[in-house]
Amino acid sequence: MGRPVHVRMTKWGDRPHWEYRAVHLGTDEHGDWFGCPRGTHHERPGLAFDSEVDKVVLAPRAGGWKASLYAPGIWVDTYVDVSTPPVFDGEVLRAIDLDLDVIRAADGSVFLDDEDEFVEHRALFGYPDDVVREAEATAAWLLDAVRERRAPFDGVTASAWLARLADLADGRR
Repeated sequence: MGRPVHVRMTKWGDRPHWEYRAVHLGTDEHGDWFGCPRGTHHERPGLAFDSEVDKVVLAPRAGGWKASLYAPGIWVDTYVDVSTPPVFDGEVLRAIDLDLDVIRAADGSVFLDDEDEFVEHRALFGYPDDVVREAEATAAWLLDAVRERRAPFDGVTASAWLARLADLADGRR
């Protein structure tokens, strides 16, 4: 627990996207969990920021998505990127972001974002038909799971990992 990891998301065609550092917190029935304490630097071409709150990131055991679940205090609670299946190799977590995002805002509203970007990039970058079908099916499944608060999107699951991150951060101070 606490092993440093570099999260490296790309866009189709190995185009750079979000990168940030995290720590591996552990594994459960949902997959591998990574923590990013408040102040973690996130960067992609043309944009960078330091996070305002703690977040945990879930790379699922199976499926094409990566979830970020946030501590209270910002506009978002849950942000799930539809992607290729995340691959954790050594010190790097990699996946290709496929544009579609399932989001639960802090007010509880749930929505699918960036459908227009998905359509545009599908044509521009030539997403294969099987990738498109899988991304659309994954987005639909995630939308239902997040709306219905099924684990790991139930709030309870992420809270336990956020507490583990906080304990780890307290131990480093």
